[in-house]
Amino acid sequence: MTTKSDILIIGGGPVGLSCAYYLLKSGRKVTILEAKEIGKGSGHGNAGQIVPSHIIPLAAPGVVSSALKWMLDPALSPFGMKVRLSPAYLLWLVQFAAACNDANVQRSLPAMRNLAQLSVTNLQKMLDEEGIECRYQQTGIITLFKDEKAFEGGKHEAEFLGKNGVPTEILDKAALHAREPIALDDVIGGVHFTGDSFMNPAIFLGELAKRVRAMGAEVHENTPVTGLESAGGKISKVRTASGEFEAEHVVLAAGAWSPIVARDLRLKLPVQPARGYSVTVAAPRKMPRHAFILGDRRVAVSPLGELLRFTGRLEVGEYSTTPNPDWLARLEKFVREYIELDEKLDVKETWAGLRPVTPDGIPAIGRSPHHSNLTVATGHAMVGLTLGPGTGQVVTELVNGRKTAFDLSPFGLERF
Repeated sequence: MTTKSDILIIGGGPVGLSCAYYLLKSGRKVTILEAKEIGKGSGHGNAGQIVPSHIIPLAAPGVVSSALKWMLDPALSPFGMKVRLSPAYLLWLVQFAAACNDANVQRSLPAMRNLAQLSVTNLQKMLDEEGIECRYQQTGIITLFKDEKAFEGGKHEAEFLGKNGVPTEILDKAALHAREPIALDDVIGGVHFTGDSFMNPAIFLGELAKRVRAMGAEVHENTPVTGLESAGGKISKVRTASGEFEAEHVVLAAGAWSPIVARDLRLKLPVQPARGYSVTVAAPRKMPRHAFILGDRRVAVSPLGELLRFTGRLEVGEYSTTPNPDWLARLEKFVREYIELDEKLDVKETWAGLRPVTPDGIPAIGRSPHHSNLTVATGHAMVGLTLGPGTGQVVTELVNGRKTAFDLSPFGLERF
């Protein structure tokens, strides 16, 4: 049986749902194919941090040397790498290392800044117009430091970001502890990214999914795509275990699984999975006033109403969402190095999810060079929740043949 649709979106995470929302608002009819349940994929257990401050691409100067240093102490490293001999994976590693330079940062920065700012504006408007309650807090996010050298590096990055439109405030030890008494005494300072915010991502995605359904979207959950067929320069058929679909236009927003979905096409989409972990606990007696990033450990701490979540680790190259219990335990250990916590925490959930990472560390957003009815939106790494609303708008503009809000060429698929 073949189901015909106007717009077919593959993926129901933060990016796919945002694309659905804006396409529906533009008057298009939307069908969503989600491999699992809406809101239960990689967006479910993430840090929930909205970080327009994160405009520097993952592939940046110093990343390779830091990764090599971290790998000498794998039990404490925020970075991990699956060793395998896949040609595509090895090529990705070489390309990523080659992209860790200042030229990549300068090329990517304006587009990342534009997408982040558009996303934050769109998110606020979406929350207001749709009445979505998701524990959204706009108190900013503070990066905490215990090491003087790391703090100096954080100040330097804050100065650079400040020159590129990101609001920052440097906090010395006294100012930090006045703002966040929960920080331990050996935390020597911090950088407050006052334009950042945080939310409960599972609640947000669930509420956005409800709104998209109410707007008329047809949603097929537990419907993984098994293949795409093309003919005459167009996607002619989308295959699933539940049947086949045809569409006027297809949006590929399947996160880390996007290259697997597109494997039958003549389309270069070098996206690798990067696994991350989170531990969610019941609110301890003392809750932080802000969300944190632990500067020396690269762990995010997010107060989510009656919950507190610790998120971290970046393991590149493996399609597995099975949590590593050793790393789940380390997340709590690292957080205890920075802030006061109850002696015993009530763990409510442990989670692992995959982030889609491109070799130059920025998203892949654009029309397929080979298929006139295919638009791709993937590769958002750890900032899919942040960049989703902006991505949804520009994808809608691309699909509808309109002028985009800003120049998308740095995100284009032609660069691969």
